[in-house]
Amino acid sequence: MSPAKKNIMIGLAGQQNAGKSTIFNMLTGANQHIANYPGVTVDKKAGNYHDELGRVEVVDLPGTYSLTSFSLEERVARDFLLRERPDAILNVIDASSLRRGLYFTFQILEMSFPVVMALNMVDVAEAQGRKIDHEKLGRLLGIEVVPTVGRKGRGKQELRPALRRAAREERGEDEGFQDQHGLRINYEELEEHIAAVHEQLLESENLVKAVPLRWMAVKLLEGDSEALKLLRRHHAQADAVMDAVSAATAAFQGKMDITPADYIVTCRDRLAASLVEQCVEVTKADTVRFSEKIDRVLLHRAFAPIFLVLTVYLIYELSIVQGYKLTFLTWPALAWVRTFVAGLLPDPGLLHDTILRSMSLWMVDSVNTLLNYVPIFLILFALIAILEDSGYMARIAFILDRVFQSFGLHGQSTLPFILGGVFTGGCAVPGIMATKGIPDERSRLATILTVPYMNCLAKIPLYTLLVSIYFAAYKSYLMLFISTITIIMAMIIAKLLTSTILRGRETAPFVMEMPNYHMPTLMGVLRRAVDRTWVYIKKVGTIVVAVAVVVYVLLQFPGLPTERMAYFDGRMDEAIATFRENIQETPYAEILSDDQAVLNLLNIANTYREAKLAASTQEASSAVDDRYEALHPEIFPLLRPRDADARTISRHLRGLSTERSNLRTAIREETIVYSYFGTMGRALEPVTQYAGFDWKINVALISSFAARESSVATLGVLFQEGADESLSLEERMERSGEATGFTPLHAFALILFFALYPPCLATTIMVKVQTGSYKWMLFSIIFPTVFGLAVASGVFTISTWLGLSGIQAMVGFYFLALGTAIGLSFLPDPAWKKPATPFPHAPKEA
Repeated sequence: MSPAKKNIMIGLAGQQNAGKSTIFNMLTGANQHIANYPGVTVDKKAGNYHDELGRVEVVDLPGTYSLTSFSLEERVARDFLLRERPDAILNVIDASSLRRGLYFTFQILEMSFPVVMALNMVDVAEAQGRKIDHEKLGRLLGIEVVPTVGRKGRGKQELRPALRRAAREERGEDEGFQDQHGLRINYEELEEHIAAVHEQLLESENLVKAVPLRWMAVKLLEGDSEALKLLRRHHAQADAVMDAVSAATAAFQGKMDITPADYIVTCRDRLAASLVEQCVEVTKADTVRFSEKIDRVLLHRAFAPIFLVLTVYLIYELSIVQGYKLTFLTWPALAWVRTFVAGLLPDPGLLHDTILRSMSLWMVDSVNTLLNYVPIFLILFALIAILEDSGYMARIAFILDRVFQSFGLHGQSTLPFILGGVFTGGCAVPGIMATKGIPDERSRLATILTVPYMNCLAKIPLYTLLVSIYFAAYKSYLMLFISTITIIMAMIIAKLLTSTILRGRETAPFVMEMPNYHMPTLMGVLRRAVDRTWVYIKKVGTIVVAVAVVVYVLLQFPGLPTERMAYFDGRMDEAIATFRENIQETPYAEILSDDQAVLNLLNIANTYREAKLAASTQEASSAVDDRYEALHPEIFPLLRPRDADARTISRHLRGLSTERSNLRTAIREETIVYSYFGTMGRALEPVTQYAGFDWKINVALISSFAARESSVATLGVLFQEGADESLSLEERMERSGEATGFTPLHAFALILFFALYPPCLATTIMVKVQTGSYKWMLFSIIFPTVFGLAVASGVFTISTWLGLSGIQAMVGFYFLALGTAIGLSFLPDPAWKKPATPFPHAPKEA
């Protein structure tokens, strides 16, 4: 016998909602980390603990119903088992759904791994009147079976030594798979064909080392596409083997009038039913399960939509609305970090800062903007964990799946759309983060690419501005239009994407399982919320710096023309000269005789004022005074003036500081106009004119890529020149519109384009994080730009030809879009036309 290994690896496998996470947490405690499986964005959660022999690493595999190749999670789990070959498998099974869980167990056993079964939630099974003889079940399966209640920590002491016993022997890297169990599923009439294929597989030494051959023979007869790839990779006579498999399949089907795949399912189900009959004692007959009683209310045909809306509203209210209020508490901490970093950088100049300072602060601001979402994410992920652990998440998918399926989406697309602001006021970043729960790859991608069309909070200022100016008499109609047209367009785009570029993406058969309701544990919810938030922080942190640099360059360079800089420098010189003239009679004039001294005073006065504002108590305020007096004894009397001369200088210093601030703001805003983005705005005018956009609108839209809110700020800058400064932006844009011919139809086209506009910088980063692909990140920018511009141009141009007003164009477009969406919903999904593939349907629970 080989010596026992000190350090071992355990694969934690089981069906969804079997309580894998609670068993994982029970075994590993806080020693966990999350990464991705190679090449995919599926989470790989691993943890460890130590026993008397050494370290035990536990890898939590994705929850799946089988180990076929129909979904990404199934392939990830199976590939991990074949490539990593863990020392043992811990199969977590829901004791209250024993028959359905055994179906997955049989597939693990066929792969010849040492297995320990955690018979989880035995308390729920007993409450339902089902007492399971776990020792007898273990004898029949040929493995150790440990009854557990993960959320209560029950079974932990028995599981750890059982895993050590199962993984007791050292195994060589090149050693093939060996049968480890007493149980061998009898496929009866199919056995002779399995044996024949098995003989041919034995001819390949590489295949013998790579996979368990009996499992491989069964998979080939099932028609598993990934098994065929393995065969071609490891067997020199793969075509001959496949010919034999095809012949065997045809012969069996001709004789039995059933496909081998369906027959295999029948055999496994029959065996599962037999084991349940032998090991389960029914102590309460004809009892209605607690979960079924709840479902009679929550899934009632009339009440289900009401409970769903209330649940979604509660999530939205707690995570977005209340979470946003928490950002008021976290922002001061982030602002302190910015101030601290600014203190380490070179001092600001009068009008110009060094590249090191401006770029560093730009990146800090970008990171702070994203980190400010952390309170929202913590609440959001905690609520999602509660929905998942309680079992209601599966009910949400069930309620809405039929509607979303018509557009190639998934029932679990609901939550991302709501968080994205389906009607108004959400945020696309948490919306995209919430797509992790969608098991269908095609639906998940379609959801990620359509969530940004929702009405995030940052779009509201521009909508409000335009509606107030051009649709004052139709405000309610416009807001209703904006609130609903986005979901209509998202459905249309989802249908287009899933019928074209996402057509070849994988669609997993929709297996609907209603798990039992469970009370989530506090530690489980908190741990998952923290884990997922930490993943967000790490992933965003690695990308945001690079993207922020690119945006900085495009917005800041090539900079202002020389003559404009000379103009601003001249105004600053005039302001300083005026300041000196006003203070020349004071005794402090001499120490402020050169520009550097004035600059130092301005910078110190600014930091002093910020420090005083940040001081929340009188003691803290006094401490600030003491610190600045010690650091700058000569000019401190000017910071805290106590005599008439110092007050004179302080008054004129405030005026100089205000003028400097105004000039710096003007330079910053005008730099945008002359930047590469600004140049793009002018260059795009020949194209965007068909949508009614001039270069100012183009610049505002381009600058809003960094943050939606900046669109209104940029418009405020662009419409400032030549206007009366006392007028509001609405009045200035209205007056400018009268002069340039900007009409309500122009405004409607702009609203339409803004609704379909590419996501902001933070959202595109999240698209990259969730898809793991820069290609989809670029697509999320380019496609909405082209599509939105085409729609806005078409509506504006056609409406102009027809002489329609803005409100008339809105009504016409709304009914056209609604009709299109309804029509597309009746088009068959391309996935429905795929050839029938044998799928091992989960058996019904006895």
